[in-house]
Amino acid sequence: MNDAQALKTTPLYAEHVALGAAFTDFGGWNMPVRYTSDLAEHAAVREAAGIFDISHMAEFFFEGSGAAAFLDHALVGVASEINLGRAKYSLIVNEQGGIIDDLIVYRFTDERFLIIANAGNHQAVWAALNERAAGFDVTLDDATSRYALIAVQGPRAVEVLKTLTDAPLGDLKYYSIFEGEMGGAHAFFARTGYTGEDGFEMLVKNEDAVATWRAILSAGSSVGLIPAGYACRDTLRLEAGMPLYGNELGLHTTPFDAGFARVVRLDHDFVGASALINKAGDVPDRKLVALVGEGRRAARAHYELFESETAEQPIGEITTGALSPTLGYPIAMAYIDSVQSELGTTVWADVRGSRQPMQISSLPFYKRAK
Repeated sequence: MNDAQALKTTPLYAEHVALGAAFTDFGGWNMPVRYTSDLAEHAAVREAAGIFDISHMAEFFFEGSGAAAFLDHALVGVASEINLGRAKYSLIVNEQGGIIDDLIVYRFTDERFLIIANAGNHQAVWAALNERAAGFDVTLDDATSRYALIAVQGPRAVEVLKTLTDAPLGDLKYYSIFEGEMGGAHAFFARTGYTGEDGFEMLVKNEDAVATWRAILSAGSSVGLIPAGYACRDTLRLEAGMPLYGNELGLHTTPFDAGFARVVRLDHDFVGASALINKAGDVPDRKLVALVGEGRRAARAHYELFESETAEQPIGEITTGALSPTLGYPIAMAYIDSVQSELGTTVWADVRGSRQPMQISSLPFYKRAK
């Protein structure tokens, strides 16, 4: 068995093959990296709309009178304060405060929730949640194998989708979720995304995935919607300043290192709270920063950063970097020594043996017009 055969595939795999997609291993799944051109797919999402298969993501449902209290205990945020029909970005950390995963929590009713987590951390998150559920009146359901997740992102996303459903998508607030129908099939519509654009992530049953995908492609073709792969998804999320687990986040990273103190609620008890309380007043040894460069040469992941053009000891490392398709110049996120992390500071990236200046900036690099 070769590596490609060993990878998991989504219910939409045959659709991607038919569309001529190239594939890559993403969290153990064989996912479309591009269909035509990274730049064309990136531009479509920024200017019109793109459709993504994100069915590799993990979906966990929680139900019971103790569901809210359980999630308060399991996560760094306070899920019990999420309004019905709304969502919240959160983190699950270990006892030492290291990040197991970043995820989104959706609330349907007082006693029913959904978490969508990263594919590569599926088993780690599921194991941690099950361990933390002890003593709570809650039922956990790993629904990942039963559902497909389709994202439509871009300024024309609402225009495309409203032709396929009676769900009040235009009225749905950012970070909200609605349970309805699309083409006669049951669907969850979440106004969330990973691109910096408006859009929706829709959860449908596996047996409805192909029909849903094809219907969206057909409805959107006249306004410029095209299928988009994971290469452009990475440059889109980088421009939007959104972290990727394994790059900006990991077990050896705390929420404070990554600039996510705002996500952590230290006024409630949760797994990892003691460790984070102890770290809350300290300046982290390193900080996640935004970097902006000049010219056309991008500093990529793992490239080292230096205090000057001639310095010998690195002061940081790029986590994600690219030549921004939207902005036209190099951008990157990086971890850097806190003493060197002041806004406006110039650091030097070692780009294949040549030092390139980059200035510490602020996130996001790109923000859509409202």
